[in-house]
Amino acid sequence: MTERVPKKFFEHLEGTDGLYEVRVEFQSNIFRIFCCFDEGKVVVLFNGFQKKSQKTPQEEIDKALKIKAEYFEESKSRKL
Repeated sequence: MTERVPKKFFEHLEGTDGLYEVRVEFQSNIFRIFCCFDEGKVVVLFNGFQKKSQKTPQEEIDKALKIKAEYFEESKSRKL
């Protein structure tokens, strides 16, 4: 997937164990949506926010990682 979508719109966040950032620009606003792959087939979207600075806020990354962990924990319990 990452080789088909330009880095301007979709990028892996270093040091986050599979967390990606989707970048969307609408009018003069820039939005970010965190996501990951589930078994390489499904893209799971998590939290999003309006980006107002160059650096992605750590609290938004932490929130996405928490949601991701909850998603996979719940997914694992459904398969049992």
